[in-house]
Amino acid sequence: MSTPLQEGFPWLDGASHEDMRRAVGALYRVHSLLGAITDPDALLVRISEESRMVASAEAASVMLYDAETDELYFQVALGDSGDQDALKREVRLKMGQGIAGLAAQTRSAVSVPDVTRDPRFFSDADAASQFQTRSLLAVPMMDRDRLIGVLEVVNKVGGASFSEMDEHVMAMFSSVAATAVVNARLINQQIRNERLAAIGEAIAGLTHHIKNIITGLGSSTELIQMALDRQNTELALRTWPVLKRNVARMSCFVQDMLAFAKPRVPVRRPADLAALVRDAAQSVKDALAARNAELELNLERVTCRVSVDEDGIFRCLLNLLQNAVEALPETGGRVRVTASITPCGALEVLVADNGAGVPPEIRKNLFQPFFSTKGGRGTGLGLATSAKILKEHGGTLVLMPSERGACFRMLLPDAAANADGGEL
Repeated sequence: MSTPLQEGFPWLDGASHEDMRRAVGALYRVHSLLGAITDPDALLVRISEESRMVASAEAASVMLYDAETDELYFQVALGDSGDQDALKREVRLKMGQGIAGLAAQTRSAVSVPDVTRDPRFFSDADAASQFQTRSLLAVPMMDRDRLIGVLEVVNKVGGASFSEMDEHVMAMFSSVAATAVVNARLINQQIRNERLAAIGEAIAGLTHHIKNIITGLGSSTELIQMALDRQNTELALRTWPVLKRNVARMSCFVQDMLAFAKPRVPVRRPADLAALVRDAAQSVKDALAARNAELELNLERVTCRVSVDEDGIFRCLLNLLQNAVEALPETGGRVRVTASITPCGALEVLVADNGAGVPPEIRKNLFQPFFSTKGGRGTGLGLATSAKILKEHGGTLVLMPSERGACFRMLLPDAAANADGGEL
């Protein structure tokens, strides 16, 4: 007595319950691949693995269609033996060449029970892979009448030929697999396009920033050269701070690029936090003076050395101080740095300003690389680099709630507990 499934699919007549269970299971799994795997290479490997299982074959391969050359080439070949790398490297089939080429040309499955009796069999593939093919089933992978490739299963386990059921199940399997490959390619291409767009935008922003610095350097060097030619010491002295400031900007930019691009394990040593903060404050001294702004340091609650990577934490402090100074109002500006040791031995540093604050709509992007609200004056690397350095320390950098201005919190766990330098 036939089942409802067999009545809908006559080719299931004579199929065992185990065969039907295996076929339905494989079709269910390949349907799940449609959105689960977006990497084309990983997807093709899974398709080959499922092909072997659904057809009970010793080996399986996926040949993709190259529309430019009108050829098939091996992308994935899975089997118990053989040189798959040689197969992928050496074998390409024209339309109509070999069993796979015939399946691609006719857009229909081709089953060969004994390849030694079929002159259409392309034996060069066995020669390249050192694999012995006995029986073969090739099924075209079609997506909306477009050829994607050919699925091949080789050598039915147990020595039998591939059945009519194998052929029909593989035909359905290959159709879903073709759609999965097309979807994965589209997603992959979209990801590449988005990455290229992001890279282009980042390069444009960085180039504009470098151009501004170089313009400042060029103008300063011309004025200093003029001062030297005229022996005008006053002009040279007046221009020197501008040149020095642009050199510092270039140095800071390069250091941020290196810190952001290169993974680094912090070299933590006992350090004097107050000295680090004062060194960073010295670097923004001229910028503070230009705005007639105040800098308040509250460091008395850190009375011991702290275990940190000095270069890394200095970069964090400098970036936060530079951001704070640039955010200050034209008059009455104030930057405050407060440090303390938490009860659990962590170092907490707060850098606050009384500027306009951070609008809610941009807070989620604050620590994204190359995100900047400063136009050509910023690279968008300062906060991203600082967050990365603190993460490498096992710490965090967050924007704290503040009634006015912005307040950034650096937290470094175990900074005091791991410092063996004693009291300052």
